[in-house]
Amino acid sequence: MAIYKHIAVEGPIGVGKTSLAERIAKEFGGKLVLEQFEENPFLADFYIDPARHAFATQIFFLLSRFKQLSDLNSADLFHDVVISDYVFDKDKIFAYITLSEAELRLYEEVERNLETDVPRPDLVIYLQATPEVLIRRIKNRGRAYEKRIDEDYLDKLCQAYNYYFFNYDASPLLVVNTESLDLTRRDAFLTLYERICRPIFGTEYFSANPSLWG
Repeated sequence: MAIYKHIAVEGPIGVGKTSLAERIAKEFGGKLVLEQFEENPFLADFYIDPARHAFATQIFFLLSRFKQLSDLNSADLFHDVVISDYVFDKDKIFAYITLSEAELRLYEEVERNLETDVPRPDLVIYLQATPEVLIRRIKNRGRAYEKRIDEDYLDKLCQAYNYYFFNYDASPLLVVNTESLDLTRRDAFLTLYERICRPIFGTEYFSANPSLWG
């Protein structure tokens, strides 16, 4: 039984956010809210020419996430829990490493005017992995527009995520290192699922038995 009404799964590109969010939602019978990355018309061009297309990409994501999450204020009452594969602030993490100083000032002004209407999750699950592992997973899933992502960009992204969540205190936080943990395995997933069915206080780190490592 879920003790949280809104659980958000976060982490850098390729870490397994969506897959885990889908499985948690299935177990809880909850409402699943997924990032609509495929609807962003600027994303493919961003990976070709980041400097030129970063601002349009970030603003599109910002407004899309705002619309999805603000709608949760009137969410379906038949769902006991909402599971999302992102937090609203994730766009800010990307913005700090992709936008110019002038673009970032404008972005922050827009973001400040939106964030007060967005509900905060009751629990965030932060998935970690090294850039080397992320590159391998990204290649394995084979999305055409992600072929240009390189390890240097992922390294900056991982550092930005780690910095953000090191200072995070808006809700309980469960940090899960997925580098050796294969959450596609039923036994590994259930071990994590059982943990999130119990209260989490402040920032906690999930540790699994080595027998569950992939």
